[in-house]
Amino acid sequence: MNFKELEIFLNKITGWRIPGADCAIYYKNQPVFRYSTGYADIKERKPVARDNLYHLYSATKVITCVAALQLFEKGYFLMTDPVYEYLPEFKEMYIQKKGEDNNKELVKARNYIKVQDLFTMTAGLTYDMNTPFIRYEKERTQGRCPTREVIKAIAKSPLLFEPGTRWNYSLCHDVLAGLVEVISGEKFSAYLSENIFEPLEMKDTGFYLTEEKQKRMAKQYKFVESTSEVIEIPLANAYAIGSEYESGGAGLISSADDYIKFANCLSNKGKSQNGEQILSERTINLMRTNHLDEAALKNFNWVQMAGYGYGLGVRTMIDRAKGGSLSPIGEFGWGGAAGAYVLIDPENELALFYVQHMLNSQEPYIHPRIRNLLYYCLGK
Repeated sequence: MNFKELEIFLNKITGWRIPGADCAIYYKNQPVFRYSTGYADIKERKPVARDNLYHLYSATKVITCVAALQLFEKGYFLMTDPVYEYLPEFKEMYIQKKGEDNNKELVKARNYIKVQDLFTMTAGLTYDMNTPFIRYEKERTQGRCPTREVIKAIAKSPLLFEPGTRWNYSLCHDVLAGLVEVISGEKFSAYLSENIFEPLEMKDTGFYLTEEKQKRMAKQYKFVESTSEVIEIPLANAYAIGSEYESGGAGLISSADDYIKFANCLSNKGKSQNGEQILSERTINLMRTNHLDEAALKNFNWVQMAGYGYGLGVRTMIDRAKGGSLSPIGEFGWGGAAGAYVLIDPENELALFYVQHMLNSQEPYIHPRIRNLLYYCLGK
């Protein structure tokens, strides 16, 4: 194997629009590639360092789904269970529809939201973090926004469609974090620490920053299409809406060295380098099985997802020809708003984690190319 062409590509994009990039690859349970390029701080001309930290944004979702799947495989719930059995606020849900004269009206949902619908983004939820109910919770708790209270606020908004009938990117995995809290009896962060981060020795991953970790955060940027400018923006995460809110959908902070340990574990039948089993191979295979029917797949139509179906919280390759993909059927993972990208391939015992820190991340251009370059370089 020879990863020179991947290095060339990473250098190319950091000379184009991306301020800085970091990439790690494990193959057959061993690190085989680690490369960083560009700047963690453009103004100060500080190069990307291996210990830089980043907002994972939606790459958090893969970790949240693994946490919930740990409870699933131990028999704590079934995928077909109604969510309201654990989160009672979801028992009676309404769908917002257009009535006569285009007036909006609420109609009681016929289907209940199943736990599987949370994993597969088919619950009918939205991604609106600024509803009147969430704003009220911010005011009521003076900005604390405990996770369970926010989940209750999410349940007060009407659904977009009948649960189980369509795919829509939403706050489903935030609700899944609430489910983990209720079933485990622990704060979500405590559950993750005990069952994923500590076993995998992921010392830099979590929802909260110490003073020392704050200094290692890479600066966050935004690419402005209209002017082709890269501008620095505050380090805040818009999805971390309160001091106590632990967003299962977008709240974690991590490093490339940490996240690749997690990705490698999933590519290695759920077992880490140090021998810790965090998920069974059978459950990983269920996770990377497409769970969308033909109707729902039509909604899963992002350009960078060509050839993929959607499993239990992850994209999963189902049509290599349609996706123009060098990865095999069943390769899976997800990404994040600032450009994070995880690829997990159990067939080849291969895992890649790429991270940058720029909103408007150019994901449709970058991620499929990194995927194909990975397999090209692996065969060199």
